[in-house]
Amino acid sequence: EVQLVESGGGLVQPGGSLRLSCAASGFTFRTYNLRWYREAPGKDLEWVSTISSSDDSTFYADSVKGRFTISKDNAKKTLYLQMNSLKPEDTAVYYCATDFARGQGTQVTVSS
Repeated sequence: EVQLVESGGGLVQPGGSLRLSCAASGFTFRTYNLRWYREAPGKDLEWVSTISSSDDSTFYADSVKGRFTISKDNAKKTLYLQMNSLKPEDTAVYYCATDFARGQGTQVTVSS
């Protein structure tokens, strides 16, 4: 069974940092592109970042570029999203995903 389980969300003040993790199982982790998405209240699902399977190239939405860093550990089958300089507009449920599955999400709230 394919599973993606996010963790690491929480409440943080503006300017703070969080590191999200996504533990994967049930598929060959290293052979798939992996992504982070987010969904803010009342808004559509937004793509945040991708890390490629072929060469670990990374891609970011303009809204997070320079503040967020995607990475992965193939041995641990875990995807990460380091989020720095967080803003209130980063408040959302964050999901990790691959081509055929998405996790249940972890809530990130940025507020003073």
